[in-house]
Amino acid sequence: MSTVVADPIAVAPSAPRRSARRAPGSGRRIILALVAYVIAMIFLLPYVEMVLSALRPPKELLARGYLPHHFDWSNFTSIWKTGFGKNLGASLKIAGGSTLLVLLVATPAAYYTARHRFRGRTVFLLLVLATQMFQPAAMLVGVQREFIEFDLPSPIISLILVNAGFNLAFAVWILNAYFSSIPAELEEAAMVDGTSRLGALARITLPLAWPGLVTALIFTFIGAWNELLVALTLTLGATQSQRPITVEINNYIGQYSIDWGHLFAGSVIATLPVIALFAMIEGKVVGGLTAGSVK
Repeated sequence: MSTVVADPIAVAPSAPRRSARRAPGSGRRIILALVAYVIAMIFLLPYVEMVLSALRPPKELLARGYLPHHFDWSNFTSIWKTGFGKNLGASLKIAGGSTLLVLLVATPAAYYTARHRFRGRTVFLLLVLATQMFQPAAMLVGVQREFIEFDLPSPIISLILVNAGFNLAFAVWILNAYFSSIPAELEEAAMVDGTSRLGALARITLPLAWPGLVTALIFTFIGAWNELLVALTLTLGATQSQRPITVEINNYIGQYSIDWGHLFAGSVIATLPVIALFAMIEGKVVGGLTAGSVK
């Protein structure tokens, strides 16, 4: 009886062919980079013009050249003699106080609505969202009369409360979404190990919700920092140390003349705290995505 020996070459399976993937061409990357730079320049040009106008001598304000013939730094030095530092301090108090108050109130409210399914929860969240539909200008007269009746000792306290109220609803919705995306099992595991619910919130949930806290912090701070209409109304008759920089910059626009030098210099100085805030917080957003998730 004859045996048939199979050809090892014929039986051996053919090696899988590797699909050749072509990397995107360098020309496409160059085009995308150029488009990105052009878009960035479009957004940066107003700020560049603001800085150049602040450094432009008064005689060259109406000159056709884009760059001044020589840079004049007197606007940045003389603006402090007008008491602009007091206005800057008032804005820091208003924006910082509003942000702190919003985070203190919105964090427990958002955490409770995310973890507990109580009766009327949906209605409560919808009512919170509905408050965002009201414009500050529509409520300006009522807000002014209300704070006149309160007779608060300083307009700064009034502006802290108003700005916190305007930004509270947004912070609650943002933090509610972040707390809902964090599994409750992480807190339960921490409580099994002996941690209280408050400890689990501080050690587990808040580090994981750090991007949401940063988002609420940034939007609240910028909203309170840039607010003008309510500040202009509630600071009527107030001293210079009680007026924020938005009101003081608006005062450089007179009825018959405009102080362009101090107007642009004050605008440049007003953008620096916001830039500094982004620089300090931006690097911590990614770290908060995984912080606290590993025991």
